[in-house]
Amino acid sequence: MSERPEGGSAFPPVRKSLGQHFLTDRRILGRIADALELTGSETVVEVGPGRGALTEVLLPRVGRLAVVEYDRALAARLRDRYADEPRLAVVEGDVLETDLAGAAGTDDFLLVGNVPYYITTPILFHALRHPRPRRAVYLVQREVADRAASAPGSRTYGALSVNLQALASVATLFRVPAGAFQPPPKVESAVIRIEPRADPVVTPDEEAPFRRLVQDAFGMRRKQLGRVMRTIFSLDAEAAETLVRGADLDPTARPETLSPDDFARLLRAGRAVSRD
Repeated sequence: MSERPEGGSAFPPVRKSLGQHFLTDRRILGRIADALELTGSETVVEVGPGRGALTEVLLPRVGRLAVVEYDRALAARLRDRYADEPRLAVVEGDVLETDLAGAAGTDDFLLVGNVPYYITTPILFHALRHPRPRRAVYLVQREVADRAASAPGSRTYGALSVNLQALASVATLFRVPAGAFQPPPKVESAVIRIEPRADPVVTPDEEAPFRRLVQDAFGMRRKQLGRVMRTIFSLDAEAAETLVRGADLDPTARPETLSPDDFARLLRAGRAVSRD
């Protein structure tokens, strides 16, 4: 039997292929909206509005709201529901192919969403392209939340941790039980907040090579740094050790112990070697 919203037609069926799990707990929806720290005048982009539960909570609190929905039937339903609301725009399409600032209509916007868990990481990095949202609040799988906010040397610290923290501050705000969703997911969830750093550790031109370096290094996370740099930059042992020491790091250290700043110094040392 299809779920029927109050005063409306039946919702379209859940599409498991899109990882659809709709948050229905009003208290948690309110906490997510609160985490954006809205004053009433902001432009907000909501990713994956689905059946519109968070949309309904957000709209009275914002100046303008743009929602990006991939599911055609759900997007149509939102357009019908808010046909007379000039402050809300429905963008039908793949969020990974959507210009978020373009959807917002301004470079000064906030971002929020219950993102599909199977493409969470690509969405996080897509949202960190310039111009970045001033603040972003996401409902994600708890494992992703743990990794995103992990510190160097911790069990969950990895490429995601470094690449996010190089550009933004990351905080885990609270956990969300499976029972808050319809249908309930088989994993635990959490809400995180991401805010761009005023002092990112890399320049815009360095972001892409930095991300590749970090991902390659964590592909060898148990190896010593000297060996890692030998492999990544195709160096002999002596040159790799010189590179690492030139970045003020220990060649016997392992990637999982390095901070984002450490990786930035490695990148610059490696690029200098490549130019020689």
